[in-house]
Amino acid sequence: MSSKRQMDHLERTASNYRQNALYPAQVCGIMNESETVKRLRIAVHPDFSFKAGQWVDLLIPGVEKVGGFSMCSGPGLLQREGVIELAVKYSKHPPAHWVHTTCTVGSQVAMRVGGDFYFDPSLSDPSVDLLLVAGGVGINPLYSILLHTTDLLHLNQASGGQNYNISSVHLCYSAKNTQELLFKSSIIEACQEFPDKFSCDFHVTQQSTDVDPYLQAFLSRGRITKEQLQARVDPQSTLCFLCGPPPMIEAISKALQQFGLPKDKILFEKWW
Repeated sequence: MSSKRQMDHLERTASNYRQNALYPAQVCGIMNESETVKRLRIAVHPDFSFKAGQWVDLLIPGVEKVGGFSMCSGPGLLQREGVIELAVKYSKHPPAHWVHTTCTVGSQVAMRVGGDFYFDPSLSDPSVDLLLVAGGVGINPLYSILLHTTDLLHLNQASGGQNYNISSVHLCYSAKNTQELLFKSSIIEACQEFPDKFSCDFHVTQQSTDVDPYLQAFLSRGRITKEQLQARVDPQSTLCFLCGPPPMIEAISKALQQFGLPKDKILFEKWW
């Protein structure tokens, strides 16, 4: 089932919003985010824009299948440097396989933005407590949202409170082991920079080795529990974004509704 879902990105997202414009772009950086994930840095057209949490159709010359990958960077990086970032896990699906085996700095691609899963508050919107719940590479759009909230906080500080203000952000992030916890250093830095706003719980389900000491304070072994989620839910103020395997999303969404969180405050993206 998972490979079938991956192969049919355009079909699966046919009912989602997507921009009409297809923009040329060029890979300008490649790094190993983990043993199985490569992060691409891509220079984009000046008219390219997206909201934190959205994805791109990635069109690769010579590759018939169209890739679908969430941005793992925030809109602020695009505004500052004219680039976006994608973190792509290895698979035999042709677009992901190309990223891991053929893509080089200078590779030309084309991209189109889509998706109804995003956080883009306006100044007049009420302040919310964001609950971000990620499984595996489902962290990508949530990391984009997290980076966007740090940019919003910096803007609010610089303007003396004249910009949109986030009440709080809590991230629950589960992966097989600490190696597969992507962006963990940057996430911890956000928690340390804004200790009154940001917090996170990392979960590892198959860790056999010792854990780095700097991760210890943020780490739990085993899956995300209902009790941990319930402690973070206020039906009046919580807005939850979920991204990960469908069974995880369905179980957590059901639990959140049992805790009194309205269905329209639970937004999710199913990638596998």
